[in-house]
Amino acid sequence: MKAGRGRRGLAVLRGIGEAMSGGGAEAPARLLRAVAPPAPEPQAILAALATPVVVVDRLGRFRFANQAAEEFFALSAASLRATRLAELVPEDNPLHQLIAQVLDGAVSVSDYDLTIESPRLSKRGITVHGAPVSEAPDCVALTLIDGSTPQKLEKQMGFRNAARSVTGMAAILAHEVKNPLSGIRGAAQLLESSVSEQDRELTQLIQDEADRIRALVDRMECFSDRPIERGEVNIHQVLEHVRRLAQSGFARHVRFIETYDPSLPPVWGNRDQLIQVMLNLVKNAAEAIPEAQGRPGGVIELATAYQHGVRLAVPGATRRLHLPLVVSVRDTGCGIPEELKPNLFDPFVTTKRQGSGLGLALVAKIIRDHGGLVECDSVPGRTIFRLHLPVHPGSAGTAQEDETA
Repeated sequence: MKAGRGRRGLAVLRGIGEAMSGGGAEAPARLLRAVAPPAPEPQAILAALATPVVVVDRLGRFRFANQAAEEFFALSAASLRATRLAELVPEDNPLHQLIAQVLDGAVSVSDYDLTIESPRLSKRGITVHGAPVSEAPDCVALTLIDGSTPQKLEKQMGFRNAARSVTGMAAILAHEVKNPLSGIRGAAQLLESSVSEQDRELTQLIQDEADRIRALVDRMECFSDRPIERGEVNIHQVLEHVRRLAQSGFARHVRFIETYDPSLPPVWGNRDQLIQVMLNLVKNAAEAIPEAQGRPGGVIELATAYQHGVRLAVPGATRRLHLPLVVSVRDTGCGIPEELKPNLFDPFVTTKRQGSGLGLALVAKIIRDHGGLVECDSVPGRTIFRLHLPVHPGSAGTAQEDETA
């Protein structure tokens, strides 16, 4: 044993002896103080926080990032350390001024309701606290509190309600529209044999319209509230399958970027339905990007990440949802018009001339059936859809962490 450790050991023993010899009711308390457990490592405490914390130096290099900061910037800690802040946040953003004030004055500075807009980030209502790091004079510790989270969750709940309304509409159409349509078409066929040649055009028009409406109702039946068969799904295989389909057809003019977390556990879901969801999102992204002559006209990024510690209480659910798997589709297209955003996932909402407006409604319905959430952020030049999905309950070390609400 080294001399230093020996002296510390004797000091602890001496403290225990004094605590035991003191007698009386205070002896147990003195004994507990003498053998108090060591405090956790500071880095472990920071990693457990749900608030993003980063340390940035004078050159804008990331020196530290906890897990919440990885989720905030959608980059791993290793990627952040290889990135400068100016690559993520424009240099004219007040965040850079805050850092300069902390470094120049060696004092803590706070700013509120900041907006960060860049090709990689879109954050609003951010509260930032900056403080000098005593052991590293050229560094600033930043905490980033995302005040937009409640609004995002409110929108996600709205998207779930939109999916529920589509399911109800599908049931109504199947029962209340399909049967009368058959009678209308049959009556038109009977009339066709007893009317003049001129009136036959009208009976044929009635039949054609009845067939068209019936086809629309048939399409709506995919929204019916049937239980889905779920199992272990490798979401990266789903994304790769969708990418190959897209690049061989409707997305030939687009360059794809894949940013995957290779350690991601399996999704608890239905593979075919998840393929349908990703196809709808990627197709919309590709159609939002104009084609360029002889070269890729834009970028679609497919990304996955594991989001720690986020649990959501959903109306009607007995447990909080633990949805740690995040799958995102980002494009550099024209963005979504402001007037469409509040009702984006409602049926028949579309800007496409030949579109039915059912694609995103189906996305919301399928994700709701999976117990997940979908969110969308869009500005001109950057639109991102994020899916929050559950982990397969049989995955080692990733059992669902549901809590009783």
